[in-house]
Amino acid sequence: MRYDLVIFDNDGVLVDSEPLANTVLAGYLTELGHPTSYEDSLRDYMGSAVHRVHDLVRERTGRSLPADFDATLHARTVAAFARELKPVPGAEDVLGALAADGIPYCLASSGSHERIRAGHRVTGLDRWFGDGTVFSAEDVGRGKPAPDLFLHAARSMGTAPGRCVVVEDSRLGVQAALAAGMDVYGFTAMTPAAALAGAAGHFAAMPELLPLLD
Repeated sequence: MRYDLVIFDNDGVLVDSEPLANTVLAGYLTELGHPTSYEDSLRDYMGSAVHRVHDLVRERTGRSLPADFDATLHARTVAAFARELKPVPGAEDVLGALAADGIPYCLASSGSHERIRAGHRVTGLDRWFGDGTVFSAEDVGRGKPAPDLFLHAARSMGTAPGRCVVVEDSRLGVQAALAAGMDVYGFTAMTPAAALAGAAGHFAAMPELLPLLD
């Protein structure tokens, strides 16, 4: 293993949540008078923290989203997770292989801690992430593409940024990893490799990740 720490994104990398979350987000924004397609949501918000939604809507329309926007979006998203969320195929095999080899790993997500844990309970991934291994944009205030979250995860895990590798599936996430001085591998199940520019390599299915790490 070339790295001392593997940092996983969560949505779209470990849990197959991006289709669900972006469908909910697009529908809610449209309901509020900000017409947004599923494709628009993926393009503009995939991989980002919810503050980006507020920022872009205000920038584009001059209007602010309702005060209860975050709470309502969270409730609708978690409800969709409870009905339909599945783990990304092969994700548990990768986590199991890392654990068996004693290779440290953690998770750094733009989602809230509550949303991350809700998704993990539904999918059974909670058994792979103990206390102190789950990091959220909530912890640092600025989400991706800022490097803060990945730097916070590395610091908390006691690892130098240059010894970390990030596993990401979004343009904003790749940008954040590179800004943090980390290698990054791009998961192309939903995002074309061309949109993940700067990644050290790309893979389309989870079984392809371990050889890249080695």
